Amino acid sequence: MGKIVAITRAPALSLSTACELTFIGRSRMSFDTLQRQHATYCAALADAGAEVVLLEAEHTLPDSVFVEDALVVLDELAVTTRPGAASRRPEPALIEESIAHFRTIARIVAPATLEGADVLRIGRRLFVGISTRTDQAGIAQLADIVRPHGYEVVPVHVSGSLHLKTACTALDAETLLLNPAWIDTAAFAGFDTIAVAADEPFAANVLPIGSNVIANLAFPRTLERILAHTGRHGLRTIAVDISEFGKAEGGLTCMSLVFRDQAADGP
Repeated sequence: MGKIVAITRAPALSLSTACELTFIGRSRMSFDTLQRQHATYCAALADAGAEVVLLEAEHTLPDSVFVEDALVVLDELAVTTRPGAASRRPEPALIEESIAHFRTIARIVAPATLEGADVLRIGRRLFVGISTRTDQAGIAQLADIVRPHGYEVVPVHVSGSLHLKTACTALDAETLLLNPAWIDTAAFAGFDTIAVAADEPFAANVLPIGSNVIANLAFPRTLERILAHTGRHGLRTIAVDISEFGKAEGGLTCMSLVFRDQAADGP
């Protein structure tokens, strides 16, 4: 199957003062806490079986720690995105070199916009959020790129959250964790669903890696629901605190690009 690789980037000093914010107000962040929580996050990735690649901080790009937005990595290729936030447009080119020896590269081009946190892969389907950061033209370009590789692209309307994966992620191939208030749930007919606790609207972002599910310790009521599911299905839950990144509208999936190194499979 090949080893699992997780590409991450250290947080920028400017994240605490200049990150993009859309649905929440700016609040004070501690850079020391951001660094400590990022290190704990990387340790959780390693505990889940990933080989962690830590890139240096890009201090002039406040949101660059959220590497998921810059790339969509599939088994056959990687697609560099064109972020909807103009301040983030340099990020894809900076991370492209890190993926180039793992995957062939395709690109979303102007004027379309697409961010990786709007792309939820489940099997051969890519659910893509129509959000404040990803438009219909970006979705159409992605569909054209991935169609020859056998992927179906399913647009999903998102409201109330920055990205699709803020409001919905997969616990496993059959089960979704979601906030039904923020997405059009009709797109996910046929899946089992677990709703987040009503007072934890940002809790729907989890990161499955192999037989592990990394979950956010900041949302204890939803964590109980996740633990009940993973316990029944033989999965291990790794709970980590990334609450400081939540002040920048960040989630667990945002801070890494997780994929299998196909070359490691050998001939």
